[in-house]
Amino acid sequence: MITLITGATSGIGEQLAIKYAEQGDKVIACGRNREKLAELAKHENIQICQFDATSLDDIKQSTIGFTQFDRVILNAGNCEYVDDARNFDSALFERVISVNLLAMGYCLEALLPKINSGGQLVLVSSSVTYLPLPRSEAYGASKAGVSYLAKSLALDLTDVDVTLVHPGFVKTPLTNKNDFPMPMAVTANEAANYMIKGIQKRRKEVHFPYRFTLILKALRILPLPLWLKIAKGLTR
Repeated sequence: MITLITGATSGIGEQLAIKYAEQGDKVIACGRNREKLAELAKHENIQICQFDATSLDDIKQSTIGFTQFDRVILNAGNCEYVDDARNFDSALFERVISVNLLAMGYCLEALLPKINSGGQLVLVSSSVTYLPLPRSEAYGASKAGVSYLAKSLALDLTDVDVTLVHPGFVKTPLTNKNDFPMPMAVTANEAANYMIKGIQKRRKEVHFPYRFTLILKALRILPLPLWLKIAKGLTR
């Protein structure tokens, strides 16, 4: 199996790259951090590919030597919070949308034609899409776009299976900056295990940890005004 993973230089992506390589896959680990990629290259079965996912030309040029994949996992992402919605920061909004959503489109154009028939495409979104949460205007909007994108692709792609991933809180360098509690958070290693199991079964949606994501799914039945009142109370 040939597996390409974006965002492979830290967190979930790094764990996925190592675990798939240990299982015997030929892994193409992608990211921007040259030093982290060099560390990954020391692992057997891992080949590295450096590019900026927000540049279509960079993706195409860097992957020109790779002609086929059995599995592509689009995992690269970023998170920034809107601390003052009244004075909305459009530059922050643009940065998050660019990395989390537009980059998905660039990767799809460059990589989707190279996925073998019968292969698999995995898009990593977030459980933040289940409910509106404070300060998540940029991050939540970007991930909601990813979720809709994956669901539409699942309808239109006839020879490639699409798996949408909705993680809960995961302890990674990205979330270490969070200044709020992360209930039921899992490690990047645990998150990768959840994902690999669901991807192997070709599930349409993989969400974890189950107790946390099922609670969020259940809360979606609440009328929006009631949820907004609850969510505002949680921030006080």
